[in-house]
Amino acid sequence: MKCPTLLPNESERLQALTRYGFEQEQMLKSLDPVVQIASHMFAMPVAAVNMIGSDHVFFAAAVGVGDVDMRRDVSFCAHAINQSEVMVVSDTRRDERFFDNPLVTGDAQVRFYAGVPLRSPDGFALGALCILDHQPHPEFSPADAKRLAELAKMASDRLELRRIEVASTRFRPPFATYAGNLPSPVIWFDEHLQLLEWNQAAADLLGFPLAAKTGLTFDRLLAAPAREEFCSLIAKACAQSSLEQVHFPEALTITGANGLDIPIGLVLLAWQEEGRMTFEVIFKDASHPNLDDGLDGLTGLANRGTFYRRVESHLLQSPPDGAVLVIDLDGFKDLNDTLGQGLGDDILRAVATRLTECVGKDDLVARMGADEFAILSPQHLSPAAALSFAQQLTLALAQPLSLNQEVRISACCGLALAPQQAQEAIELVSNADLALCKAKTCGPGRAQLFDPNLRKEAVSRRLYGLELHRAVDRGEFLLFYQPQINMADGSITGAEALIRWRHPERGLLSPASFIHTLENGPLAATVGSWVLNEACAQAAHWRRIFNDQLRIGINLCGAQFYGGGLTDDVLATLSRHGLPAAALELEVTENIVLANADLILENLQLLRACGIGIAFDDFGTGYASLSLLKTYPLSRIKIDQSFVRGIATSKRDASVVRAILDMARDFELETIAEGIETDAELHFLQREHCTEGQGYLFGKPMSARQFETLLSAQQPANHSFA
Repeated sequence: MKCPTLLPNESERLQALTRYGFEQEQMLKSLDPVVQIASHMFAMPVAAVNMIGSDHVFFAAAVGVGDVDMRRDVSFCAHAINQSEVMVVSDTRRDERFFDNPLVTGDAQVRFYAGVPLRSPDGFALGALCILDHQPHPEFSPADAKRLAELAKMASDRLELRRIEVASTRFRPPFATYAGNLPSPVIWFDEHLQLLEWNQAAADLLGFPLAAKTGLTFDRLLAAPAREEFCSLIAKACAQSSLEQVHFPEALTITGANGLDIPIGLVLLAWQEEGRMTFEVIFKDASHPNLDDGLDGLTGLANRGTFYRRVESHLLQSPPDGAVLVIDLDGFKDLNDTLGQGLGDDILRAVATRLTECVGKDDLVARMGADEFAILSPQHLSPAAALSFAQQLTLALAQPLSLNQEVRISACCGLALAPQQAQEAIELVSNADLALCKAKTCGPGRAQLFDPNLRKEAVSRRLYGLELHRAVDRGEFLLFYQPQINMADGSITGAEALIRWRHPERGLLSPASFIHTLENGPLAATVGSWVLNEACAQAAHWRRIFNDQLRIGINLCGAQFYGGGLTDDVLATLSRHGLPAAALELEVTENIVLANADLILENLQLLRACGIGIAFDDFGTGYASLSLLKTYPLSRIKIDQSFVRGIATSKRDASVVRAILDMARDFELETIAEGIETDAELHFLQREHCTEGQGYLFGKPMSARQFETLLSAQQPANHSFA
């Protein structure tokens, strides 16, 4: 028997495997459909996803497997991970590597094997997707091998989602960002059942004020009959540091502040943080009559769970032809807020009826949640026919709805086809979702067929998000500084701190390539705090050496507000570096302000009361700018470069800039114009008495050392400020 050779990067390979959370060598349910499809597709009695450990192997998913020798030395898959392509052994008894292998000569009697290595995004072999039989298969063709390799891509996608899930438990976003505004009641508690966080929905359900969580324990919220058993199960989960093999009830009774019992369904999650377990409970309404019958209670359509089960069942048939369409109503939240929830519910019911009328008798219509619907069409459709069907649906939904009043809506639709675009339910629905996202970027009422490039873009974004964790851990971020100039004499009054990413493969990246992923991920507040500290430290150094009036401008992200403690963090940073409050100007955009107006306003008022400058960035590009001038404690407005670049050639842009400057003076606010690149733009802004300027005319964003050279010179640029 020939033993498999160890890869040269074996230690790194094993380290990569640990990132997938298989410490307990448990099965991964999301891989079950992959092995089932593999077994069905190739008519093989055994199919498995086999992960390769240091001295043994274990199954992440398997069908048809009995008791087998799990030593790495006898594993076929341990050989397969050394291959770059599919490893096919048509007859094991005729192969010198395996003819005397215990898996061949013993009870398992493996006569055929085909396996595809599964790799991490950075190229490390984790294991293999394999199929086996007790009969040789000399007819297994290169086309069959290609089909198996395509199926392995599904397994790789499932594994990658697993890695992302494991990574997300290690870098969880702040509670306020994650669940603060969710309509579902969510509670976090620790190993001692002490409440750590709860959202407004949870507090309202139980009849407590939001601040009442302090001192409360979760068992205090449980009705007496359920309390002892629940506490025992939590203790068991803590003892094994996992929810695996701990079967919590799907429903129980809680007791509100008024002493009344409330029957409730629940979902329980858990993760480890610094060696301690943290638990999350999401409550759902157990009193709803349609909670568990597979139907959506509002519309009577199939619910999300039923839809996924039907799609999965259909794809196991042969041939698995069909289409999944995912439909989302455009601007439904605004309709709901404007017309009221009652009429909003009527709209959803009317949409359900209209969709049902538009589909065939074999099609399944489901409500996936909120204002999202889905359709499974089990018939074979060409791409053109499927897209035409989707367009017919969007046109039908655009027709007026006759309710208490005439209501018009529009909807976007994304669709994906089986088997050419996916052969597994999760992937097929996910592909339709990606197509829907693309459709929505094209405007209301659009339909979009899935394109493989959409998946590549999504995976790229996901991997980018994971790389951001590495960037934080390894200190790959740095700050550049762009000078801000006094328009009267050309002196440097301040600098805007701008983040850059020194990526090990892609080089120096500007914010445009990563800021959206960063701001919408769990690291936003962490990186925001680092920017604050780094920029203030640099500003303090420059003020001591060059100019004790220098001001530093720093952009805030929404996550810094939601995590709580922003004011304390800012004041502590100023104190740490010996900076006065007037040395700092915090910049916010309209999108941040409008996302959670009350919370943002409260924080900005506290910061402004301490003497810290508040600048409104990209002024003039949004819809609520004028009202924000009246409400928010601003000290400066920054005129967006899109207007500045047109002031020398466009009367409209010039009029907009004049109006902004006039308003600023009336509100007693300072101004700074962004994106100044020409002398003509400079002279116009000087004539209109703009206070300060920023742009390539004075200097591009530059390293701290380059900015220091600029400060040391401290002389006006080569253009007239007279």
